[in-house]
Amino acid sequence: MAKIAFKTFGCTLNLSDSEMMQGLLVDAGHEIVGDVDSAELVVVNSCSVKHLAEKKFFRAVADAAGRGKKVVCAGCVPQAEQSYLADSLSGFSVIGTKQLNKIVHVVEETLAGNVVHMVKSEKNSRLNVPKVRRNPVVGIVPISEGCLGECTYCKSRLARGNLVSYDPDAIVSQVKADVASGCKEIWLTSQDCGAYGKDIGTDIVELLKRVCVVDGDFMIRLGMMNPNFALEYLDELIDVFQENEGKLFWFIHLPVQAGSNRILQSMNRKYTKEDFMKVCYSLRESMPEISIATDVICGFPGETEEEFQQTVELVREVVPDVVNVSRFWPRPGTSAATMEGQLHGRDTNSRSREMENVKEEVSLMRNKAWEGWSGTVFVDEKGSVGSGESWVGRNFAYKPVGLLGRYSLGDTVTVTIKESHTFYLEGETR
Repeated sequence: MAKIAFKTFGCTLNLSDSEMMQGLLVDAGHEIVGDVDSAELVVVNSCSVKHLAEKKFFRAVADAAGRGKKVVCAGCVPQAEQSYLADSLSGFSVIGTKQLNKIVHVVEETLAGNVVHMVKSEKNSRLNVPKVRRNPVVGIVPISEGCLGECTYCKSRLARGNLVSYDPDAIVSQVKADVASGCKEIWLTSQDCGAYGKDIGTDIVELLKRVCVVDGDFMIRLGMMNPNFALEYLDELIDVFQENEGKLFWFIHLPVQAGSNRILQSMNRKYTKEDFMKVCYSLRESMPEISIATDVICGFPGETEEEFQQTVELVREVVPDVVNVSRFWPRPGTSAATMEGQLHGRDTNSRSREMENVKEEVSLMRNKAWEGWSGTVFVDEKGSVGSGESWVGRNFAYKPVGLLGRYSLGDTVTVTIKESHTFYLEGETR
């Protein structure tokens, strides 16, 4: 049996896919190792959302091959761009997003010196299968794959396809199993959690209600949902958050992408900036401490300086806790890549730098409001705060709290926030 390392890029669904592949490999007798040097074979699980993520994938493949390792290329890049199988990936084994349950076969064929390409579209379960968790106290539970959107810039939909919602009974069963095995956080994840169930006659609110009544000492983090679906379920969503305080993190990820309705229409997003603002203001009115994360794309084709400033103004007005900033890159195979009005790199670069400054401004503004707060946090990762042993805990609003001292993953700690920083809070124990 072989020693196998994983390099994973991209979203939490990619992390979950890697955990599943590792679990299947361990179940077959292989060993997962933490670094490339110790491995005989490296699985590189790719992300195709951004040009930079794709470049990192190819660099990781070249690096592993250059060290004499066998390589399996996995994930969204080869699934979305199958022309690579005939050129840049022709000498490597490939497994896309649709046949991950066959990872053992692909790995063993590769170890035997064969090149295998598996990118056909098949239904493969990601629930209630063996897993090797990256973080032993966090259970990543995929609730669906694919989406109902047709965003003009998005490469991921070419890899993940149309919405396929998973059986709610299977999801609940997975949550119960993860909690029983020691998970203190459950992350419900998909391309768009708001679309969950629309193909099988249910919805995300009903799923949340079922997951929230699972017995155990754990918290649930809801993954990304687009504003149009959040608006559709807004009142019911607020009720679920408020009725399950202490079980459901007060955190929501609503990608706005642009503050100009014309640009949103060009992106083929299915909402307006006013829709986004209504969701945010309604959530904050009901739950002032809720953490809101959003995404923005800078320099979309045809975006004027005035329209970019509308995005800046929107972010400053809504004051999200987290802003994920992306510089527009024309992704091959998307309609945005061939649109008129492509901006020069210096313009997309300068706009993304300006938005990064705004991001820091609003994040610090939100964090300052937490100074002096006292309450419990759940320790869920190692940190890098100050000198000595450091940890990161999360409070009920999923705010990251840096802690110094001797703790363990899964500890619940009572803290007081003594100082705020741009991207985290600094806590001290009583």
